[in-house]
Amino acid sequence: MPRTNTKIVDFSRLKGKEVRSFRGDINIPDDIMKDISEEGRKYGIETVKPFSVDDFELAEWVGLKCRYGCSQFGTNWSCPPATPELPQARAIISEYSLALLLIGSQKCTNFYINNSKKRSEQVRYWKGTVALERQLFLRGYDKAFSLVSGSCSLCKECAYPEACRFPTEKRPTIESLAVDVIGTLKNLGIDTKVAHDPKELFKYYAVILVV
Repeated sequence: MPRTNTKIVDFSRLKGKEVRSFRGDINIPDDIMKDISEEGRKYGIETVKPFSVDDFELAEWVGLKCRYGCSQFGTNWSCPPATPELPQARAIISEYSLALLLIGSQKCTNFYINNSKKRSEQVRYWKGTVALERQLFLRGYDKAFSLVSGSCSLCKECAYPEACRFPTEKRPTIESLAVDVIGTLKNLGIDTKVAHDPKELFKYYAVILVV
């Protein structure tokens, strides 16, 4: 048989975009931060803030809130007991040096109402966080992993403990890894408050562990 020439295409160089690896580098280049921020705004993410994982506050009492104060406990793949306990959470976070804090805001008119509008808002933020994680992965951050805001709403009712219907979208919530969100925000110099009126804007927070 005659030999044919095989052309190898380097997809990492297509369209002028070079895939780079920054493992061990605690800084994210400005061009990547710009792209991440622009993509985030499509999902209502207003601020993307890099921070050191040393600023995380982890505590046992966070798990108590999940176990005794939340209806999602034992009913959701993204919440305890399906998620890592504190010792494993500490070990996971210790493998990182840098994370991104994602901040958005919304009115809590539907916060206490289990309706389609509330669910669509939750799904939007959830998918936005995972979308940014994937964008980071494609730009060379192979360890990027999301800790999402609020319980999973990808399904109207979670299949737990049966197999998840959206395994590639499944991520743990921030609190499910024993992260004291308020304490972490204070370490970052961010003031936050609890919304008391449905007409008030409230902030939602997600995290992407990066490198």
